[in-house]
Amino acid sequence: MHTTARQTDAASAATPIPATPTRPTHVTGDGSGVTIRDPRSGETLWTVPEAEPHTVTEAVDVARKTAAEWAFTAAAERGSRLRAAARALEDAAHELAGLNSSETGRPLEEALGGIAAGVSTLEQYAELGPLHRGRSLRGNSLASDYTVAEPRGVAVLLTPWNDPVAVACGLIGAALATGNTVIHKPSERCPRLGEALGEVLAPAFPPGVLLTVSGGAGVGALLTNAGVDVIAHVGSSASGARIAAAAAATGAHFIRENGGNDPLLVDRDVDPVWAAEQAAIGAFANSGQICTSVERIYVHEAIADEFCAALEAEAALRNGNGTVAPLVDTRLREAVHAQVAEAVKLGAHAVEGGAVPDGPGAHYPATVLLGCTGSMQVMTEETFGPVAPVQVVSTFAEGLREACSGRFGLAATVLTGSIAHAQQAIASLPVGTVKVNEVFGGAPGGSAQPRGDSGEGFGYGPELLDEFTRVKVVHVAAPPVTLDQGTP
Repeated sequence: MHTTARQTDAASAATPIPATPTRPTHVTGDGSGVTIRDPRSGETLWTVPEAEPHTVTEAVDVARKTAAEWAFTAAAERGSRLRAAARALEDAAHELAGLNSSETGRPLEEALGGIAAGVSTLEQYAELGPLHRGRSLRGNSLASDYTVAEPRGVAVLLTPWNDPVAVACGLIGAALATGNTVIHKPSERCPRLGEALGEVLAPAFPPGVLLTVSGGAGVGALLTNAGVDVIAHVGSSASGARIAAAAAATGAHFIRENGGNDPLLVDRDVDPVWAAEQAAIGAFANSGQICTSVERIYVHEAIADEFCAALEAEAALRNGNGTVAPLVDTRLREAVHAQVAEAVKLGAHAVEGGAVPDGPGAHYPATVLLGCTGSMQVMTEETFGPVAPVQVVSTFAEGLREACSGRFGLAATVLTGSIAHAQQAIASLPVGTVKVNEVFGGAPGGSAQPRGDSGEGFGYGPELLDEFTRVKVVHVAAPPVTLDQGTP
């Protein structure tokens, strides 16, 4: 898929965009460094230094010293600077998309789409920030009672590699719009992109307001234990649990959107070919590397044969035309294939895909597993690869019970022509987002709270502004009138 264009843009983006020298933007040290290999060829691309402990401490100190001045900056001025950051991001779209494609294997067109989403998100928070107001309260008629939202202070943002620019811009935009200073640590799987993003955005703000720190889990641990005021994390549930413990120890407010094992429930009264198309989109888009990918499928036995045949054809089509991009690295591929191999060992059948291909890179085919059961890891854990495991159920109620099982609670999809079944699923599914008859989509402004091991708090939308602020109640009473002052 447009291999030549992708390689050309990636090569042109190999050198990070220069930062304005007088503005601190990213913090690195002479640590061990993170080496990145091309997911397509396996060739070494570059090594990015990790921040050392003293540089992490310095970054927190800078952000802390800058916090008061940024908090007192007028909300309209903060919004204006966010709009300037959005324009800078738009101008650098092709360079950043090339880096994204090089480091994670994401097709250039999809990387550009993620950057466009980041631009839009910055613009939205530029508008929403100044409108994020408190409430007037009913009290004494001679007094004023109201609430104000105040920034929490220093925000540490830990963002993933699978949609790195869009996710980062959402958290950065909301945090800065509400008056917090930000230390952003991008994923160690796309460190050059993360640094370049910081170099693009930071000049729009005063020095020290937006800093980028490079490194892996060790650097993340230093940041989350540094006594900052709020931590936002998008990533795995295992990492989220560790960060939650650190936040509890330091008193930081914690927002997290973590792993999912999102079910797709297919009712007996839908077109099986259309349902298979929806399942393929949900399971194979971005090679299954989306937090809300379809991870497990429950199909009614009445249409199971037609559905499974159509899903197999969808996977074969993608494998045949080369539209399945590689996984981010061989480490993830090994984890994905381990789940597939375990399912096959326990009795599942890989009717399409299911084998590690020969050749370099981290490629893995679109895979359809039939005959799956609830004892298999592909049905109980997040796979994060292009795998569609199918379990046949005898009734909608049985499928709903299975879909409601497990420790994750990010999202779920139901394909049904029955309003009664749709309403039953909406009421029963213990997830933050329920989608009926469409695996992806939704109106702007929606914001959900994940459940269970999938996270906590609002991670996007207008409500994210609430997460980055604290509410103060104000009561202003009239002073008593003295004899010298007279009466009104």
